[in-house]
Amino acid sequence: MRWRDGRRSDNVEDYRGQGPAGGGTRSLGLKGGVGGIILLLAAWYFGIDPAVVMGVLDGAAPPAAQQNEVVTAPPAAPRDELGEFISVVLADTEDSWTRIFSETGATYIPPKLRYFEGTTQSGCGAASAEVGPFYCPADSRVYIDLGFYRDLAVRFKAPGDFAQAYVIAHEVGHHVQNLLGIETQLRAAQKGRSAKQRNALQVRMELQADCFAGIWAHDAQRSRGILEAGDLEEALNAAQAIGDDMLQRQTTGTVMPDSFTHGTSAQRQRWFKIGFESGSLKKCDTFAARQL
Repeated sequence: MRWRDGRRSDNVEDYRGQGPAGGGTRSLGLKGGVGGIILLLAAWYFGIDPAVVMGVLDGAAPPAAQQNEVVTAPPAAPRDELGEFISVVLADTEDSWTRIFSETGATYIPPKLRYFEGTTQSGCGAASAEVGPFYCPADSRVYIDLGFYRDLAVRFKAPGDFAQAYVIAHEVGHHVQNLLGIETQLRAAQKGRSAKQRNALQVRMELQADCFAGIWAHDAQRSRGILEAGDLEEALNAAQAIGDDMLQRQTTGTVMPDSFTHGTSAQRQRWFKIGFESGSLKKCDTFAARQL
């Protein structure tokens, strides 16, 4: 991926070594037996805050933002190559989505991105290394524990800088959903439904975020020529590695479609490719799609 000459974002917060920010913590304990374990694992890899997803499992509303947050120290600017890379990728998503929103007469408000190692506090509750990347709609931030990138390359055999960029673009896709009101509509639609029905809606939400990640890649390549040989394969390999069916085979040896929350490997790859090939928000309407 050609990134070194790219613009750096001002919306990156380096919280490594700063510990948790904010008062109090909220447990991310497993709920709902095996189904709850699978749901958390699915949220763990490329989802929204698992605290939010586990609340959905219980039929609860997403948590409100923490009040009177107390930050122990101001966030530092990126200070190494990985931090610079994250800053450039985030800036690139800002440029793409600003242009896409402007074409419809709307204004894109970019999210903050906080990366950390160990633990931090989000508007959706405590986040630790076990949580992995997530988007918190309560404070409009993307959170990435950098240990996840090591897991992605080593444990899930999906290395590469564009695989890492896909992680960021997927979470920014959730921010786009939040700005468009899709997040609010989904949570309203999930109320009063069975766990199976809530999960099915969540799958469509996650696949749309994959499609939005593809839209970013489409725009970035068309406008700025960021792709190098093998980059698309890196993103598709990452999408394949974290499909619900793949994760369930690895963790339990049994695939349970009713508990899917992110979609199969094939579905995640398919919707990323739809976004990449079309560059169209309309093509990413997973909620209206008959076939996922």
